[in-house]
Amino acid sequence: MNAPQPISNPKQPWYRFRMVWLVLAFPIAAVVMGIGTVIIAVRNPDPVLRVAPQAAEETPAVEGRNHAATGAKKASAP
Repeated sequence: MNAPQPISNPKQPWYRFRMVWLVLAFPIAAVVMGIGTVIIAVRNPDPVLRVAPQAAEETPAVEGRNHAATGAKKASAP
């Protein structure tokens, strides 16, 4: 009988394997999309609205919002 010949398997570089690109594709896409999101957020910031309360029942909510944003409460008139 003839002895089986060993199969020659030449070593390929890592980038020739499709599984490597499948594994790397999702993290790379997430980083690219995250950078894009940061660029959009920096270029188009949300404006700060300075709204005075229109009705008396809105006053506590507006004062509470201002207190939460600045840490100080508006002095009440006597």
